[in-house]
Amino acid sequence: MAQFNRLNPITGEVASSAEAMQAGDIPAIAARAQEGFAVWSKMGPNARRAVLMKAADALVAKKDDFVAAMMGEIGATAGWAMFNLMLAAGMVREAAAITTQITGEVIPSDHEGTIAMAVKEPVGVLLGIAPWNAPIILGVRAIAVPLACGNAVILKASETCPRTHALIIEAFAEAGFPEGVVNVVTNAPEDAGAVVGALIDAPQVKRINFTGSTAVGKIIAKRAAEHLKPVLLELGGKAPMLVLEDADLDEAVKAAAFGAYMNQGQICMSTERIIVVEAVADEFAARFAAKVKSMPAGDPTAGNTPLGAVVDRKTVDHCYSLIADATAKGAELLVGGDTSMNVVMPAHLVDKVTPDMKLFRDESFGPVVGIIRARDEAHAIELANDTEYGLSSAVFTRDTARGLKVARQIQAGICHVNASTVSDEPQMPFGGMKASGYGRFGGRQGIDAFTETRWITFETEPGHYPI
Repeated sequence: MAQFNRLNPITGEVASSAEAMQAGDIPAIAARAQEGFAVWSKMGPNARRAVLMKAADALVAKKDDFVAAMMGEIGATAGWAMFNLMLAAGMVREAAAITTQITGEVIPSDHEGTIAMAVKEPVGVLLGIAPWNAPIILGVRAIAVPLACGNAVILKASETCPRTHALIIEAFAEAGFPEGVVNVVTNAPEDAGAVVGALIDAPQVKRINFTGSTAVGKIIAKRAAEHLKPVLLELGGKAPMLVLEDADLDEAVKAAAFGAYMNQGQICMSTERIIVVEAVADEFAARFAAKVKSMPAGDPTAGNTPLGAVVDRKTVDHCYSLIADATAKGAELLVGGDTSMNVVMPAHLVDKVTPDMKLFRDESFGPVVGIIRARDEAHAIELANDTEYGLSSAVFTRDTARGLKVARQIQAGICHVNASTVSDEPQMPFGGMKASGYGRFGGRQGIDAFTETRWITFETEPGHYPI
């Protein structure tokens, strides 16, 4: 059995080894999942709920293994790993709670004696493709609600964190799912295209959900379209946070620091653009710079700094290229430094960013954020919408009604008034628009994504037909 290694981004040592599956392995896995679906889909909602609740407990029981895996594979801090684990466990419990909420409806019919129903049924085998940056949260999100709806699942693990994703499946296996219901696929990076293609092509796979980059999301959507298979896509982001002239600047600074630098900015919802009305821009920039300077980065295994490592040197080089482009075009670097510790990159803050700079448009996915100065509220909204992305956003103002009015004008699937762009709860409809994808995870929206709605009628009176 061929293996591939994932190296620790800080030490360069082997962090984990996993099976290097090939495209030829996929038909048997898909067939096994179909057999599991035949059993699981017939189990009642409370039976499914009981197994899911056990899965949540099994996840938490593996906390030490999860922390070690995330630290080793992606350079995560222990705090980020535990945050991942506890939110993921909450997602599984929320999924368990909705098993009895997968309801249909009786619809009035124009035909006398006709009872018409909309019925939600499991789809079959669902493929979930999860990324590395919030691996437990996003790995669990890819499979929990699909399972609650009665589907079987295949989790395509990230090549960057195969051990972390495999631990999820091990926990679910311990919970007592029927054989074949929960499956994992691991592969070497060079085989990713062929393996994912085989998974999408497998006739047993009926739907796909993918969280990752916009570029890869487009490839997956095109491949799935060849089979007319629905896809739920949660892709890249360039989240704006608007600070209006009447904002509580202390609150805005706290939210910006969390949103921009949590997990070193490696979150799809990360605050990537801070759009500040000119009247308070100098004061905000001064306060925010002071906050950022108080947030050092260090070796996450030491556990004594708020910021840790990014996933690879490529991320560091990309961030520095964005900073160099911005400063060459007139932006000012307020906070920064070198990265002598390789992937342990300090927090960077760039002021006076303008739309002609790459930092305004390109997703950094690292610990760098730009301040953009707006003339007024209308200009701030215009700048916020001047992007191909539309996942998360935020606006700060002391006037709640004004905040809601602005939120309604921002082109994003998510907007928070007086809170960070980074936020997630299992029961919320999570997803974006524009190049950030389509479809929604979470709550009742997730039920719609992972079930088939059927129209079924039965007659209680003799039929009348024109011929």
